Amino acid sequence: MRRLGALLMAALLALYLVFAIQYAIRLLLDPDALAKAIGAALLVLPLIGLWALVAELVFGVRAERLAARLEAEGGLPDEEVPLAASGRPERAAADALFPRYKAEVEAAPQDWRAWFRLALVYDASGDRRRARWATRRAIRLSRDPGSR
Repeated sequence: MRRLGALLMAALLALYLVFAIQYAIRLLLDPDALAKAIGAALLVLPLIGLWALVAELVFGVRAERLAARLEAEGGLPDEEVPLAASGRPERAAADALFPRYKAEVEAAPQDWRAWFRLALVYDASGDRRRARWATRRAIRLSRDPGSR
């Protein structure tokens, strides 16, 4: 379901980018200097949006690959975190798991698997910022031939 939502949002953003770039080109072709300046500014924003879209999609694909790789190795956390009525993990139960996975990272700071498991616990705890940070770290370490 998340993948479908991400693809839908990416498609909508891509559609917006197409229209914004077309309008920016029209303004750039206008003989008025002010229109050209607005066109140039309007061109910059969609390019930033395109960069952000590509960066997020690449991040998502890499994170899914690591999850699949870890699952194939049997290395995903085996604890069942109870779910609240909303379907989200109960934060207190997820927080209780945190010390174990933090200790794994401290014991093996170059192990991408430990970082990815820590990211999963952060995510279950609702700390999305740290979950993304730990996932990025896991992705970087998984690409390093010297890491475990």
